[in-house]
Amino acid sequence: MKPKSQIDGRCTPTNLETIVSNATALIFDCDGTLVKTPELYAKAWRKAFGKAGHSMDSIWYHQRAGMSEHVLMDEFATEFGAEFDREQVIECLRQAVLEEIHTLTEITVVAAIARAQAGLKPMAVASGGPREIVLASLDAAGLTPLFDTVVTIDDVAAAKPAPDLFLEAAHRLGVPADGCLVLEDSPQGLLAAQNAGMAVVDVNDLSRW
Repeated sequence: MKPKSQIDGRCTPTNLETIVSNATALIFDCDGTLVKTPELYAKAWRKAFGKAGHSMDSIWYHQRAGMSEHVLMDEFATEFGAEFDREQVIECLRQAVLEEIHTLTEITVVAAIARAQAGLKPMAVASGGPREIVLASLDAAGLTPLFDTVVTIDDVAAAKPAPDLFLEAAHRLGVPADGCLVLEDSPQGLLAAQNAGMAVVDVNDLSRW
């Protein structure tokens, strides 16, 4: 079921312009929304779990792309009965991502919205990733200067689908939740926006243009 706060119907170039125009502030997810990170993360998770003695299928990861590190590790441990040193897995994961961060590119249709609205509306990034990697990803894609603030999992108590990331972003921007429009790609992110009381656009619709 579509989150009740999600924009009704698929976005078109015409109605997206209206939706964005009606918002007081814009909040963007990072991975899979602004930058093309899912395949990079899939490779990094395979390497990290492999070093810990476990095999991870890329399809399994892509079904969970966008999950915060500890949430994904919880699912992996539960589903496969796997035991591993979480800190070592995270260290290996982040190192693998940072080694290839220079290869990242923007998701043009979403980045274009951010560029068009920069300086016109308050804008934030709210990502379930760690600050080190989120900032490096935005830098690699040349997007950092567009945003007033960047909120990451390091800044809040709970990952998506909890609303914490989006509510913190709205607080920093000084805009009520119902004045914010979220752009997201993952199921947990769409639900987090709903839980925050914000309108949300599923950017997967935009990629079909």
